[in-house]
Amino acid sequence: MGAVMGEQQKDHVESATDTFVAHRNLLFTVAYEMLGSAADAEDVLQETWLRWTTVDLDTVRDRRAYLVRITTRQALTHMRTLGRRKEAYFGPWLPEPLLTSPDVAEDVELADSVSMAMLLVMETLTPTERAVFVLREVFDLDYDEIAEAVDKTPAAVRQVAHRARSHVAARRPRGTTSAAQTRGALEAFQRAVETGDLQGLFDLLAPDVVMLGDGGGIRRAFPEPVVGSEAVRGILGVGLSRLTGNAAFEPVQINGNPALLVHADGEVSVVVMHVEDSRIHGLYLVRNPEKLSRVDQETAMSR
Repeated sequence: MGAVMGEQQKDHVESATDTFVAHRNLLFTVAYEMLGSAADAEDVLQETWLRWTTVDLDTVRDRRAYLVRITTRQALTHMRTLGRRKEAYFGPWLPEPLLTSPDVAEDVELADSVSMAMLLVMETLTPTERAVFVLREVFDLDYDEIAEAVDKTPAAVRQVAHRARSHVAARRPRGTTSAAQTRGALEAFQRAVETGDLQGLFDLLAPDVVMLGDGGGIRRAFPEPVVGSEAVRGILGVGLSRLTGNAAFEPVQINGNPALLVHADGEVSVVVMHVEDSRIHGLYLVRNPEKLSRVDQETAMSR
């Protein structure tokens, strides 16, 4: 009897493992889009795995949906803790940048949903709104599945989804953008540092450009958002002059979009831009070393 039970347990673990591994990239993406933190997303996946191994798989009709449900619930729990950490965070908080493979950029909808600009828009949603928006708009789950994941009725989920869509639509980028335009703006940034001639970069700044620097109190960064082209020019003029002739640049794909790794004085920074209609509307600098562990190895993501 013991041998039979042992064999059944082994089969259960193998089956659970195969299913989890098959959907791991999807589950990570769900958790990351809800949290904006790869470290917290990995914690969510660990907790999802532990709960998944206790499930009677014979009773599960749709294993993918069941795993997404567990992941969503764990991510919602983490959002409360993460929210408290953000409140105590020094300076602007930016999502954790991820080095991604070309296939993420090729999935235009996925690349848009994990872009720095979109993740910052989603930061303005409530936890439940964000979960519903991600599951519906990005992963196209039906309302019944989402309802089970967030412990609400399908009717309530429809209302939350409508509210979240309206909220995002009012704040998301409206102009046209392309990878080529973004690469052009990043090249202007690189030339400005390499030559000390900042005018080419300044000419690309939109009047309402917003610059955010995330140093986490560990690396130097501006402690408040810098808003408007004049203010951004002043800050960049001082900051980039320090880097002239003292920095190496590496074009990369961060969160499915063109970006730069900047190596200077033994430190690494990530430069991400949001470009609309050939103008820079968002300039994001991530310098906190605790957020840069995912920029030297590609992170797999999927829908």
